[in-house]
Amino acid sequence: MRCVVTGAAGFVGSHLCELLLARGDEVTGIDCLTDYYDPRLKEAHLSGALAHERFRLHRVDLLEAPLEQVLDGAEVVYHLAGQPGVRPSWGAEFATYVSRNVLATQAVLEAARRVGPAKLVYASSSSVYGDAESYPTAETVRPRPVSPYGVTKLAAEHLCELYRSGFGVPTVSLRLFTVYGPRQRPDMAFSRLVSAAVRGGEFELYGTGTQTRDFTFVGDVVRAMADAAASEFTGVANVGGGSRTSMTEVLDLVTELAGAPVVRRLPTQRGDVRDTAADTRVAFQGFGYVPSTGLREGLALMVEAERSTVPAAAGLLAAAGARS
Repeated sequence: MRCVVTGAAGFVGSHLCELLLARGDEVTGIDCLTDYYDPRLKEAHLSGALAHERFRLHRVDLLEAPLEQVLDGAEVVYHLAGQPGVRPSWGAEFATYVSRNVLATQAVLEAARRVGPAKLVYASSSSVYGDAESYPTAETVRPRPVSPYGVTKLAAEHLCELYRSGFGVPTVSLRLFTVYGPRQRPDMAFSRLVSAAVRGGEFELYGTGTQTRDFTFVGDVVRAMADAAASEFTGVANVGGGSRTSMTEVLDLVTELAGAPVVRRLPTQRGDVRDTAADTRVAFQGFGYVPSTGLREGLALMVEAERSTVPAAAGLLAAAGARS
């Protein structure tokens, strides 16, 4: 199967590329390696895929790429590219979110309409729900995003539905609930927490620690994407981890696995929701989704990956000190 993955060098995108290659697919990645975080980390994410003969990378912005040419002949397009992060999406930065989350999605959909891939899978977010009316939250609950980021993800979802109903583009929008695992973005809570525990640093905890999330392991997420693409399902579906856990409980788990970090408590940030929990019955019925990695197992894999990078990170710090 020929696949296109936008955002291929990102946290989820790089794991997806590896899964697809392992399944025997031919994968074309698109990524402009923005500087939201260090592009060298993104290049490292793709090291395994780049060594594979069935993978090629286009380093280009979606709004500048020859998308019809790249998508022509693709059986599946996985659209993961976008500007991440709830907290930075306010104020002047909103224009960037509109460009990379809304306009870029429209460009991909327009190209897909013209060349006709068999399926387009869009990585949406539980942020579209905001402070949901009920938990676990079903897809029928009215979306009420509480951040500009959530607004742009919901707008892109609506575009997918418009192109599905108006032009027959078979789209799937997966609302991902707090994805974690090795290679998670360095600004995200689990990445910062595991790093602090392994390296003996400080972890900044926003809020009281009683806020809960439906944490979903990245391996389950990319499997859901591939299974949704191979199914007859179209529309919107939640992808969650199967349990609702507080940050205090997460702190206890990481302490057991890697030692206790120093915790600095800070106020809740604007745009952060209180709780999330996914009702995944639509995903189960549509493409057989059942999460298989528990939180403790997933965190243990993150700790193991972090420990393996400590010597390399120390070398980078030493080199940086020598240059300064």
